[in-house]
Amino acid sequence: MVDLRGSRRRSELAKRGKKLPLLGDDDVTADRNYIREFILARRRALGKTLGVPYAEAFHHIGGPARPSAAEEYVKKNAAPIK
Repeated sequence: MVDLRGSRRRSELAKRGKKLPLLGDDDVTADRNYIREFILARRRALGKTLGVPYAEAFHHIGGPARPSAAEEYVKKNAAPIK
């Protein structure tokens, strides 16, 4: 999947008679430089905190978390103490 935010930003600025040198003069350069400057910079910063070159954070959005395999096992197999 290609991140098109650089070319979109470049186009929006051009409509207002402005430009960012970072985004260059074409859409491919704009997208690549946007990714390098904004997306990868965040991933480098997170990676640095974890001791690796790059890292990506994931966030669960949705309903309740599924029970783990261990929780399922306990639910099915736990018996009362006699």
